[in-house]
Amino acid sequence: MRFILNIILTMGLTSGSLFAQQSPTAKRMAQQGLVDILSVDSTIQVSLMYSRPDNFTGKVLYTDLREAYLHPKAATAVAKAQQALKKLRPELSLKIYDATRPMSVQQKMWNVVAGTKKAIYVSNPRNGGGMHNYGLAVDITLCKAATGDTLDMGTQVDFLGPYAHIDDEAGLVAKHIITSEAKKNRELLRKVMKEAGFIPLKTEWWHFNLVSRAEAKAHYKAIK
Repeated sequence: MRFILNIILTMGLTSGSLFAQQSPTAKRMAQQGLVDILSVDSTIQVSLMYSRPDNFTGKVLYTDLREAYLHPKAATAVAKAQQALKKLRPELSLKIYDATRPMSVQQKMWNVVAGTKKAIYVSNPRNGGGMHNYGLAVDITLCKAATGDTLDMGTQVDFLGPYAHIDDEAGLVAKHIITSEAKKNRELLRKVMKEAGFIPLKTEWWHFNLVSRAEAKAHYKAIK
């Protein structure tokens, strides 16, 4: 019995830590049926951009969250995308910048852009929010597996503007706004994510949904 207990203490429950050591936000997510992506595939890298101030709001929105929690179906799909990437480019890895986003955080984001031209990039909580609020979307990029250094994607993650759109990347290259290498990297990211069942968002190269908004509202619960 002591041997089994030692194994449990060593492994932890998620991301190498016991449930008792999880933050309040992480506990709430786990209680709502979400899973830490690292418990599904520990090779995927995580760097939540809203746990730092270098995002479009300029504020720390996740004060106690460092893990990427997702609906189990989405977590399984991201792991599948990682496997597809490893087959093509074993030296690379997926890196998650945002996963499940509580509706309370969505409201804070909306408050920043409400009434501005950038409002088109943020889902209004009054309308049910977006796929992040259901644990069914990820903001994700490519990085070097050994160092975590991100690849050139043309813009930073969370860049709210046309240079992050995916509908005319050839035009962006022609105008020397993004490099041809950035275009290839975006295409590789979309390839492996689509292979895993994700749907790319036209206005954000880094954003992928597992299901449509209508399906999420009909069959899934928003995360508090």
